Amino acid sequence: MRRVQGITTLRRAIAGGNYAATSTIATGQLARASTMNGFPASNCQKVRNVFRVSRPSVARDVFTGTMFFSVASSSLEQEAHAKELPPAGNFLPKDVVLYQYEACPFCNKVKAFLDYYNIPYKVVEVNPINKKEIKWSEYKKVPILTVDGEQMVDSSEIIDSLLRKTNPDYAIAHSDEEAKWRGWVDNHLVHVLSPNIYRTASEALESFDYITTHGNFSYTERLVSKYAGAAAMYFVSKKLKKKHNITDERAALYDAAETWVDALKGCKFLGGTNPNLADLAVFGVLRPIRYLKSGKDMVEHTRIGEWYSLMESAVGKSSRVNA
Repeated sequence: MRRVQGITTLRRAIAGGNYAATSTIATGQLARASTMNGFPASNCQKVRNVFRVSRPSVARDVFTGTMFFSVASSSLEQEAHAKELPPAGNFLPKDVVLYQYEACPFCNKVKAFLDYYNIPYKVVEVNPINKKEIKWSEYKKVPILTVDGEQMVDSSEIIDSLLRKTNPDYAIAHSDEEAKWRGWVDNHLVHVLSPNIYRTASEALESFDYITTHGNFSYTERLVSKYAGAAAMYFVSKKLKKKHNITDERAALYDAAETWVDALKGCKFLGGTNPNLADLAVFGVLRPIRYLKSGKDMVEHTRIGEWYSLMESAVGKSSRVNA
């Protein structure tokens, strides 16, 4: 019975959502002068109209001056891929700890924000079977983030709380477009993922191999969860398809990817020249599946690959530190 319950909670961790226990900035950092929004996506179209250019990339070049100054172009390109660092002195936490599941899309949303803003954090991998790592908390969901002892819960609320600490002025420029796509990630994109990563028996096994390899399991739990979990989720994924009105798993995934690329309107990111919170949210939830078969198929059959590569460069290396 314990194993069955463990598998049930385990499958929720990867199915998408903030699930019930299943699922020191270095001093001297320089503040970036530009905001996280960078060159707004709407400006791309405006520049194209004014200068009568058809290619979005040319519109960006007109705006930044790269058509005229090749040296400046190289400098601007490097800046566009640099991390947005929190203003020195505004947010200098001594201890940031993320309680997570490695494969949980919502946990990866939080990590994308922490990595992009270069906020060092420790990770505590929660065992989905005994859940002992978060027994201290009344909130029985992951992710949980503690910042100098303060508990933060729910991925979107965690990010909003951190943003208020790292960049208090950002809320002024917070756009309805950005909020809309953040909601799209939580309410649509994550629900497309599980039916894809468990679409076939071999894909389900591949997914659980990743989950059990990166998760907090004993040897016996890893062995049992990999095979029993994969089998269980293969059948559960069929119910998820029906629940979320998905007929063709891959078609739904490809459609979501193309919908996102269309939302960029020819710009590098939804935020323009720099990623915004919606960019980080999409990138975060896709990161666990990127090198699974479903993720590889998505990149091969849609236009999302270029944006994803730009996001990998913009987010950069993980700011995770050893516990």
